[in-house]
Amino acid sequence: MKVYKAHIIYTKQREQFEILENGYVAVDGGRICGVASDFESLGCPDAEVIDFGNKLLIPAMNDVHVHAPQYHNQGIAMDLELLPWLDNYTFPEESKFCDIDYAELIYRRFVRHLWRVGTMRAVVFATIHTESTRRLMELFDEAGMGALVGKVCMNRNSPESLTESVEDAVRGMEMLAETYKDREALVRPIVTPRFIPSCTPDMLRACGEMARRYQLPVQSHLSENLSEIQLVRELEPESEGYGDAYRRYGLFGQTPTIMAHCVWSDANERRLMKEGGVMVAHCPSSNFNVSSGMAPVRTFFDEDIKVGLGSDISGGHELSIFRMMVYAIQVSKMHYQRNHDMAFLTLSEAFWMATKCGGSFFGKVGSFEKGYDFDALVIDDRDLYPEDYTIPQRLERFIYLGDDRQIAHRFCRGKEVLMPESK
Repeated sequence: MKVYKAHIIYTKQREQFEILENGYVAVDGGRICGVASDFESLGCPDAEVIDFGNKLLIPAMNDVHVHAPQYHNQGIAMDLELLPWLDNYTFPEESKFCDIDYAELIYRRFVRHLWRVGTMRAVVFATIHTESTRRLMELFDEAGMGALVGKVCMNRNSPESLTESVEDAVRGMEMLAETYKDREALVRPIVTPRFIPSCTPDMLRACGEMARRYQLPVQSHLSENLSEIQLVRELEPESEGYGDAYRRYGLFGQTPTIMAHCVWSDANERRLMKEGGVMVAHCPSSNFNVSSGMAPVRTFFDEDIKVGLGSDISGGHELSIFRMMVYAIQVSKMHYQRNHDMAFLTLSEAFWMATKCGGSFFGKVGSFEKGYDFDALVIDDRDLYPEDYTIPQRLERFIYLGDDRQIAHRFCRGKEVLMPESK
């Protein structure tokens, strides 16, 4: 057992921070077995104490929507809307991942960058290429970081280089599901139809069956763009809406499900999301960059819909979830300008999305409560704060002004994660 001492700050609920000045967290077997303001209260007098002094100890970041193969395109083509951006930049880049050597080069850089910005768990889109997807999963495993990695399924409205048969898609998904059977493993597969416009009914049906048979989680995109929504209406006329189309194929809460964006989800779709426990991956940077709109996070909160934060590289231009907190607050303030009844997000709410709520998609992750995995960051912010700042003020200043230079240590499920190798 180890006990870590520092200024501890985390969120049990989204409305407020839990703060322990010079507090202690006890960790055994990778999981938290106690948190207290004084060492004696932990009841483990023989434990090794690691004292981080005046540093902050916070839960690690969780990125619940990111496209690993788009890492090379980060920060370009930001003047296009969604569908032209996909056709002209994203699909050509993803086609290159049939080459396992190219995939390894980009994926190593991607995993290393996630580590750098303090993201210890991620929900990741790969490509249709099974071997490249498996290599990405191996790289996360080697790094000691958590991930749900999806071999993407797509067989219509896609370039030939990114189109595969339903049979080939199922074969690839089955291989990954059989290889990564352990439900307690840090790295697992996730069923990943890209979105309804790129999947025929047979492909969607096969994805739903895979999720059911192997009890795998599901990820996709939902109501991101008005043109996309109109296309879904034309492709799925028997469905009541975009979310209902996923539901009809077993892809909307029948197993744990996360849907990215949800910018234009109407009341009926939100009702289905709540009923199915579907989590929203809020990607504020991407929504602005590809001109999708502003997701109504306050409405999701008011309707008891879970919300995490995603970088959505490369629709988003930054991998840092700390930056996504800032953008989420700023987006909510734009909503407030239009409707003063829709209160903008507080810092604790944004932090809760990035930690406990987003982390809940991986299990007991994202908090310092008993029984949770010890996923944590140690923040050495001595160059960012005056002596009279409170612990919440220090955290806020780091979120807005800090970067990887202030992250002194990173932990995932109790083990310190060192910088992954690069080539």
